[in-house]
Amino acid sequence: MSFLNKVVNPLGLGGNGKKKIKGEVVLMKSTVLGFNNFESSVVDRIYEFLGNGISLQLVSAVRSDPAGAANGLKGKVGKVASLESWLIKLTSLTAGDSAYNVTFEWDEEVGVPGAFIIKNNHTTEFFLKTLTLQDVPGEGRVVFVCNSWVYPTDKYNYDRIFFRNQAFLPSETPAPLLWYREQELINLRGDGKGERQEWDRVYDYDSYNDLGDPDKGSKYVRNTLGGSSEFPYPRRGRTGRAPTKTDPSSESRLSFITSLEVYVPRDEKFGHLKMTDFVAYGFKAITQFIIPALRMKFDRTPGEFDSFKDVHDMFEGGIQIPKSILDGLSTNIPTPFLKEMFRTDGEQLLKFPLPHIIKDNKTGWRTDEEFAREMLAGVNPLIIRILKEFPPTSKLDPNVYGDHSSTITEVHIKDNLEGFSISEALENNRLFILDHHDTVMPYLRRINTTSTKIYVSRTILFLKNDGTLKPLAIELSLTHPDGDQFGAVSNVYTPAEHGAEGTIWQLAKAYVAVIDSGHHQLLSHWLNTHAVIEPFVIATNRQLSTLHPIYKLLQPHYRDTMYINALARQSLVNAGGILEMVVFPGKFALEISAKIYKNWVLPEQALPADLLKRGMAVEDPSAPHGLRLLIEDYPYAVDGLEIWSAIKQWVSDYCSYYYKTDEAVQKDIELQSWWKELKEVGHGDLKDEPWWPKMQTRQELIDTCSIVIWIASPLHAAVNFGQYPFGGYLPNRPMISRRFMPEKGTPDYNELSSNPELAFLKTVTAEFETLVGVSLIEILSRHASDEIFLGQRDNPEWTSEENPLQAFERFGKKLSEIEEKILSRNNDDKLKNRVGPAKFPYTLLHPTSEEGLTAKGIPNSISI
Repeated sequence: MSFLNKVVNPLGLGGNGKKKIKGEVVLMKSTVLGFNNFESSVVDRIYEFLGNGISLQLVSAVRSDPAGAANGLKGKVGKVASLESWLIKLTSLTAGDSAYNVTFEWDEEVGVPGAFIIKNNHTTEFFLKTLTLQDVPGEGRVVFVCNSWVYPTDKYNYDRIFFRNQAFLPSETPAPLLWYREQELINLRGDGKGERQEWDRVYDYDSYNDLGDPDKGSKYVRNTLGGSSEFPYPRRGRTGRAPTKTDPSSESRLSFITSLEVYVPRDEKFGHLKMTDFVAYGFKAITQFIIPALRMKFDRTPGEFDSFKDVHDMFEGGIQIPKSILDGLSTNIPTPFLKEMFRTDGEQLLKFPLPHIIKDNKTGWRTDEEFAREMLAGVNPLIIRILKEFPPTSKLDPNVYGDHSSTITEVHIKDNLEGFSISEALENNRLFILDHHDTVMPYLRRINTTSTKIYVSRTILFLKNDGTLKPLAIELSLTHPDGDQFGAVSNVYTPAEHGAEGTIWQLAKAYVAVIDSGHHQLLSHWLNTHAVIEPFVIATNRQLSTLHPIYKLLQPHYRDTMYINALARQSLVNAGGILEMVVFPGKFALEISAKIYKNWVLPEQALPADLLKRGMAVEDPSAPHGLRLLIEDYPYAVDGLEIWSAIKQWVSDYCSYYYKTDEAVQKDIELQSWWKELKEVGHGDLKDEPWWPKMQTRQELIDTCSIVIWIASPLHAAVNFGQYPFGGYLPNRPMISRRFMPEKGTPDYNELSSNPELAFLKTVTAEFETLVGVSLIEILSRHASDEIFLGQRDNPEWTSEENPLQAFERFGKKLSEIEEKILSRNNDDKLKNRVGPAKFPYTLLHPTSEEGLTAKGIPNSISI
């Protein structure tokens, strides 16, 4: 439209007298990521010059086009409008975003738009964020939140469509939009055939048949997890890659070089900030460069930590690596990553930040109080439980494993009960146990045939009057040399401070830390957050339209999860991957998690249910949240219950707005399909379990959505972002033990007195594995620069409906109040478990955080 026409028609009328609707599109070109080449950019400019660029058409929410669909319910489509001024970025927004104008001709026959179709006639993709229309007759401002990659039209056999930021149950969807709603879900489900390409938007399921690499030899063969009663497992996203040559039931693997290109729907991949900052390239750096660098170093000059000072040198000096490796890093890894991890003064030093556990007190970790405190306020505060019978018993089948009752006796603990008898201590809820006996025992004989030498453990603790715990005894057990059916061979250790006995007690605690670290990584972290959530991500995208209110509720809690899981299968949990290298079960790691998944129960993942199951709380209507904690100063539980209750209230307010009755839940066809597929396919190996909610009531929906958000957000934060702060210092949380407890009369035993630090370090993780493991957990413990935290959304206009927006605002305010309470509790000297001897306050459930390694912050999703 000419300048003269704009002046003559100040009301926005076109030359034909038609009203014009102004819009603004916000997007990010792929050039921001450096993904396309110069030739493609030139071609796109030519296309734009010829008028063949990016076109949009509005789709009516109020009028159908009888000729458009067989059922006459396909919304009428408006005239084509083109994106204006592609060759010139009109507005510079954050992080590479650009805004462009688009002008639609208003058509009364189309009326109020409920969706729009976009066609990309360029040769390269772009990330479409929003379309905002101004002055729509009868509506005013209309917003479409898109957040999706749009590839050239020749990559699709259907039109890309985006809906307005308003939620509808299927039965309440405007009739002209219903066909588009259903068709979009069909597109996202795909046909289950062929290898997926980067532009595919298909969500589908597969078993974990991609962990092994049998073409490399028998050493890399791994069982398929999922699809069998022996190894049940949650499903992962399907890639459709070809089978291996050696085993047609195993999926072939990508090379390290192409590992970042593993298929997940493009919208599930890291955003460009995360892709270019420390996090994304961390995996590649470790697998391709850091591990080879360390191998080269240790092949030339084999070394071990000789003292705790040597360990501190990781943080205060650095580990020198060969220049050739550093050159390879600088060629393949972005500069910001190098500046973060390596010194730039030419000394070629691999450096690590000082872990929080030794920042303010270098020796506090060694105390019994800190050892016990971390069971309540550490990185794995999910295992400790009340002890109801003494001695502890086993649930292992005695016909297979013999007698596994504990060998801890009254003699071991009676003098440390502060005046209580054992029966009185039990009755008064003073005895607790960290029990790592049954979980690993079935695999212990096989694990100990490798270079790893571990024990299964039971640790009994006493609750003191000041609210802290003190360990009374540690039982370390091995398999019977004559066979599993003969039970266990056990030794019991009790606290000691000096001489050889003092070192033996420190080693006993270290053996407990080793098995707790493995349990944490494989079960508390990987299985119970990452793996169990992925089927929810897939089912939600396959069965719930973006128009669905439950999609809008849950989708932020799925961000990056499929991609981080896919990267993990490429480099971390695969055969020969980093996790097998640095965690004690080695090649049995994921297999053990499959055995434990048999006992996974969705309703028990709710924090109140978990605390009740472990006996750490009892129901009490007069107590906050309806529960009374048996250890009042249990930081994870205290903070967690406040956050759980805030989530539950937010979800209840939200769901009650859309579902006025139980009948509305029952008649929601998308919701029922979602739940059926999730139960029968995504978690299909457990489909016959009686505990599955029926999804027939509003309360079942509220409970389920609350659990999903809890797992994906606070639970994952609690077990993830403390990994480096607690475990970055090897002696506090070793991941491997290399020899058994020294026996009297041996040189190793004499060394316990003559050189206790060396004796300790010769037992736990070796220097090479330590450096690899620490490199990994440092990356995993960081917040990315584009993190979105609980109570936040990436777009404040995620919905146009006032009631949900107000409920979400209340949720955010409640979380801010919880932050203040957490900080206040950490400053209360009477709450001794909040800070502990290490002077490390518990902040893992502090909702917000800055970028980086902070030991706090609850992201919306499992994004690392």
